[in-house]
Amino acid sequence: MSAATASAAEHGVITVDTGFQRPSFDAAYLVVENGRAAFIDCGTQHSIPALLAALDAQGLAPADVDWLILTHVHLDHAGGAGALMRRLPNARLAVHPRGAAHMIDPARLVAGATAVYGEEEMARSYGEIVPVPAERVVVAGDGHVVDLAGRALLCVDTPGHARHHLCVWDARSRGWFTGDTFGLSYREFDSPRGPFILPTSSPVQFEPEALKQSIRALLARDPAAMYLTHYGRVGDAQRLGAELIEQIDDMLRMARAAQAGGEGMHARLTAALADYYAARARAHGSALSDAQVRAVLAIDVELNAQGLEVWLARG
Repeated sequence: MSAATASAAEHGVITVDTGFQRPSFDAAYLVVENGRAAFIDCGTQHSIPALLAALDAQGLAPADVDWLILTHVHLDHAGGAGALMRRLPNARLAVHPRGAAHMIDPARLVAGATAVYGEEEMARSYGEIVPVPAERVVVAGDGHVVDLAGRALLCVDTPGHARHHLCVWDARSRGWFTGDTFGLSYREFDSPRGPFILPTSSPVQFEPEALKQSIRALLARDPAAMYLTHYGRVGDAQRLGAELIEQIDDMLRMARAAQAGGEGMHARLTAALADYYAARARAHGSALSDAQVRAVLAIDVELNAQGLEVWLARG
């Protein structure tokens, strides 16, 4: 587990490196307003020391946290929610209507992830996943406003990556907390052109048309900042959004071509995706070699291929 760090505040928003998997891979956000605080996403149980340290660095205590808002319930975003809520005596948890039941009773989440990763890897990567008391859970439907000491945090339904996904609009920073809806942008790919970005179609609820519609809805507010879980704050949202939509369409074409080839589809699709992202990184002016690009994106290529295959299987 890597050491986790927190960035300096801008508009009262602090990026917290949760330490999940590697540095600068998985972010949670601390929003501070008039001495009160909210976390947006939380990483895993192993992330809790970093989250509490970020609070302390702002001169705040766990009792000063009013909210934990989850963009969705995938474990790299929400796995530590129950354990964190035990440390935050005054906080309530806001979550998409489709995700609330999984926070109150995470048994299905745990069983599904354990079937994929095994018990040993679950313990290593995610720690214990514990329930959140139902009376502390607030269902945040489309348009729900979380009030943080007078600062409105607007929850908007944004399906496409998952059906239980919401994004959070913060008018103060003119920024969106995007979870996985606005893709992945790792800082090692930054170039003089700015951030590099790619979509995440990870299984099992990838819906490309819904995702493109969600991206367009985010762009419609002309945001100054996008706060990504993977990873950190990025600007230049209009360019990045257009690139995401272009890539989603390209990825669908690659998936259909791989499917048409018959046996060996998965290997063809992962190879095509890896070639595609490496070529885009070169065109973007990334300082990374093709081999480095492929190494950094290896897990994402695998997950994107799986998501595309599940989407194709649904017809």
